Amino acid sequence: MTSQTRKKFATQVDSEILSTVRDIAKSEGRQLQALVDEAFSDLIEKRKHGKPRPNVMAVYQASHEKFAPLYKKLAE
Repeated sequence: MTSQTRKKFATQVDSEILSTVRDIAKSEGRQLQALVDEAFSDLIEKRKHGKPRPNVMAVYQASHEKFAPLYKKLAE
């Protein structure tokens, strides 16, 4: 979902969240804007499907296949 056209917008965010995101950007050598783009893309993907992403479900299913007896025991 990469677009060549960029739009400016203004918003407010919790100061602790912003500080943490800035730290992440710095530690990864990325711009804050790249993390905002990534976060928006992840949110859109999550909302569009209304369900977990396929790779998340694959890991979940594999977990059930591997640990089914344990999960059944825990449920008892």
